[in-house]
Amino acid sequence: MNIVILNTSERTGGAAIAANRLMHALRKENEHACMLVRDRQTDDPSVYSINTSWFRKQINRFRFVLERMIIFVLNKFDRADLFRVSIANAGTDISRHPFVKQADIIHLHWINHNFLSLKNIEKLLKLGKPVVWTMHDMWSCTGICHHARDCNRYQHECGNCFHLNSTCRKDISHRIFRKKKKILKNSRVVFVGCSKWLANRASSSELLPKESVYSIPNPLDINLFKRMNREDVRKQLRLPADKYLLLFGALNVTDKQKGFDYLTAGLKHLEQQFPEIYRKTELVIFGQVKSKIPSIANLPIHSMNYLTDESKIITLYNAVDLFVTASLEENLPNTIMEAMACGTPCVGFNTGGIPEMIDHKINGYVAEYKSPEDLAAGINWCLNPENSSKLPEEAMLKVKNCYAENIVAKQYIDLYIKAKAK
Repeated sequence: MNIVILNTSERTGGAAIAANRLMHALRKENEHACMLVRDRQTDDPSVYSINTSWFRKQINRFRFVLERMIIFVLNKFDRADLFRVSIANAGTDISRHPFVKQADIIHLHWINHNFLSLKNIEKLLKLGKPVVWTMHDMWSCTGICHHARDCNRYQHECGNCFHLNSTCRKDISHRIFRKKKKILKNSRVVFVGCSKWLANRASSSELLPKESVYSIPNPLDINLFKRMNREDVRKQLRLPADKYLLLFGALNVTDKQKGFDYLTAGLKHLEQQFPEIYRKTELVIFGQVKSKIPSIANLPIHSMNYLTDESKIITLYNAVDLFVTASLEENLPNTIMEAMACGTPCVGFNTGGIPEMIDHKINGYVAEYKSPEDLAAGINWCLNPENSSKLPEEAMLKVKNCYAENIVAKQYIDLYIKAKAK
């Protein structure tokens, strides 16, 4: 089959990484898969960019800025939720692109930030080709938001959007919901949630027929992400050999939704409740730091900055004792999957797809949502020698059985066949 995978970026962001990994997993199964993106970051010959000239790149940059300005105005000039919604008001028509024309399957992933507009998506659907849409957040099944949090208005029509502080029932979220409903009506789109949690939420939206929503996880190359000698990699990274090292990372470390404040509070509880563990603990951080990191008393912090080299990321996962995420909204985090594949257990809140990945007290610890106390208890439990010896093997086994490339690729190939028969 000829499969064209569409994503805004080739490698920037979790959705891009997942889409790129799927392309390579499909190619290993002898499928002809390529990737069409707006922003290309490598020289991979199987990835093509629509930014074919400097002028085209500037147009796309202008479209992105314009969309954010419109949202800024709609949000009453509040920057807090500026990137929590997308209105897909402008994009590039790729319906006549050679790779789309040649495709047997059009596979959408994360196409926001003005890669594709609603009109562009409509044109793709009108080609009559089978379309698979992998949802990396909730945007496909809501009016405009990427995560609905506790709001359930997306199930029927949206409106009164809390991200916009809106009190209008027929605000832009409602209008775009109706546009999406019209576009998707009688279409041949098959939707995929990367987690069962997301698939279940998407199924409750009137935008998507329940029978067209599936759940398939993201793939990972377990021959690349694998266990290494911890002593060697700590020497390589100049990290202390005799400490418990906790890893925390995100594209934007200080993003409120990534929960660094909860991590800080959790570590303070660790100091109070489990002082012996705390005295032996140090924190390692990787990712962009866009605001000042609050100090944590008596706890050394090692900053590894933003890492793009996969080999360095793998080395880092292997150097630490535990990966901790305090994120408040997640689908199926690549970071948890990657850490577990390297034999590093994880602790995270009970939210989104996290409890599908971390089996509580088997390969890690699932903490009560927004509970710094339980986050501290989870860190202590995983670092306790009575538990820590069995966790690495269990973590690697979970990834091998659920997220290995060949397993995920075959699930998608079966779904493509279903989509073609639809």
